Amino acid sequence: MRRFTSFNATALTLGFAFLYLPMLILIIFSFNESKLVTVWAGFSTKWYGELIQNEAFLNAAWVTLKVAVISSTFATVLGTMGALVLVRAGRFAGRTLFSGMIYAPLVMPEVITGLSLLLLFIGIGLDRGVLTIVLAHTTFSMCYVSVVVSSRLVSFDRSLEEAALDLGCSPMQAFRLVTLPIIAPAVISGWLLAFTLSLDDLVIASFTAGPSATTLPMKIWSSVRLGVSPEINALSTIMISVVAVGVITASLITKRATLRQQAEERAAVAA
Repeated sequence: MRRFTSFNATALTLGFAFLYLPMLILIIFSFNESKLVTVWAGFSTKWYGELIQNEAFLNAAWVTLKVAVISSTFATVLGTMGALVLVRAGRFAGRTLFSGMIYAPLVMPEVITGLSLLLLFIGIGLDRGVLTIVLAHTTFSMCYVSVVVSSRLVSFDRSLEEAALDLGCSPMQAFRLVTLPIIAPAVISGWLLAFTLSLDDLVIASFTAGPSATTLPMKIWSSVRLGVSPEINALSTIMISVVAVGVITASLITKRATLRQQAEERAAVAA
């Protein structure tokens, strides 16, 4: 057994400091009284109040949330369908092309994806706005959902579906009542991944967004180019807090579900 040496402790400390120390500094300076983000002038929460009154940031946040929810939902549906075709359909004409088209956005540079979608929207005469951002985010995030769901479908026991079919279920009922509940964690994980990718995207949204739709990453980027303001620090702190609460909640739910499952298994063995 390897010992936890001082070298390992030092490397671990430096690694965590490199990752989280900038976030800690950002959080501290979000409570800075001074407008200068590098000069500490006392504790204050006034920048959070000004952030709430900033209509531009609020509108950008609303557009971002709306686009993320809609695009991740569509991406989850299409990605799950694509995973079913890849895993269940077997060999068919054009399978290689189909799988390549699904996995292409994984390796395609975002600049190329954004530019190609921009040319497509211009070619078909579609005005850029919330709809074009939703279509773009659905296009590049559905492949991530397909990867997550297909990895679960590969290990899925088909005999459970066959048993449901033997008991009188139609193929759609067997999928809805048996398959979908079993692969639900993978589907939910795919939705969360697509939601995160949409929430964080800047490059593709910059190509496909019009003047009437500005996402939060775009608004932050345009504001940072003119200088970092304390409002951006406050906004970043809120986003970090939301993510931290979400991660902790998900960890507690997962741990509770695992303990419940272990208790049920022990009860079943004892019975």
